[in-house]
Amino acid sequence: MYKDYRVAVVIPALNEENAIGVVTSALTELEFENQKVIDDIVVCDNGSTDNTASVAQLAGAITVRQNVPGYGIACLTAIERLPACDIVLFVDGDDSCFVEQAIPMLEGIVKGDDLAIGSRNLGKIEEGALTQTQMFGNWLSSHLITLFWGQKITDLGPFRAIRYSALQAIDMQDKTFGWTVEMQVKAIIHGMNVNEYPVDSKIRIGESKISGTLKGSVKAGIGILSMIGKLFLTQAQLKRSTNRI
Repeated sequence: MYKDYRVAVVIPALNEENAIGVVTSALTELEFENQKVIDDIVVCDNGSTDNTASVAQLAGAITVRQNVPGYGIACLTAIERLPACDIVLFVDGDDSCFVEQAIPMLEGIVKGDDLAIGSRNLGKIEEGALTQTQMFGNWLSSHLITLFWGQKITDLGPFRAIRYSALQAIDMQDKTFGWTVEMQVKAIIHGMNVNEYPVDSKIRIGESKISGTLKGSVKAGIGILSMIGKLFLTQAQLKRSTNRI
């Protein structure tokens, strides 16, 4: 619990047995003013062929299984199993972030943010933590969001916190790589308070399922840009319909 707000964590994971225990344990041990911060952790095992689920359980997480591949559907599956909470913290299961840096994001929610994004571009990026393809994709997508919706965005980072009521309101749908974009843009469209906080990046444990291969990078890029286009066209159509009334 953070300042009387119940905090639950969602972790989508695929073949992360070497990292998931490290991440889950760090979250379980996270404290603020001598009080445990995290109330519950839900790990969605997204079709792993290793011991991801059992390692996560041993480290104190609730685990669910989703065999259909996709970052978004893994998050959606985990959300369905969330115990009652006020804030949902999203963390990747690869140990690429510093979980203690969630505190400023949680504080942001307490002070009025609906969505608090951990921006890697505002923090320090360890050499090799992000590929050139990732950095370019983040730059392009962030600039398109800033251009289309008029709110400065510097990163689509998966390390983020959102008020549970806001998560319900934006009605997340994407099941693949457009998940983070959908959350940020829908929050902006709904007039929610969205802010970014610096977070540092380190080299992940194991190989990335997205940036580790050319195929994964291309699929992620297409998914992200397609989601931006879809949301822009949907909003434009809604405005035209409203103007006719």
